Amino acid sequence: MIEDLMEGEVAGMTITPEFLLLFAILVLIAVIMPFLTLILEDKTNRWTNIILGIVFTALSVIDLKDYIEKQSSYAILLTLAGMAVTALIAWYAWKWPKQEK
Repeated sequence: MIEDLMEGEVAGMTITPEFLLLFAILVLIAVIMPFLTLILEDKTNRWTNIILGIVFTALSVIDLKDYIEKQSSYAILLTLAGMAVTALIAWYAWKWPKQEK
């Protein structure tokens, strides 16, 4: 993997500035979400958690396929754990009772 990184590739994709920007955005979303949960209105917060939970779960499913093919047990475990957490975030946001103002 280190050799691939040095050659400018990750999982068969060329590392470009756009790739790095997309990766940085995905990481920042995970970092910013706890803060947004505190400052967003209930309805906006609920839909943000539902949408991002579904998106991150779907991205994990795509990653899982690659890790299964590579038989990378630690990556499979971490991906399954991430999928469970993001799916639960979406589920609980969906089931959360409406807040009265």
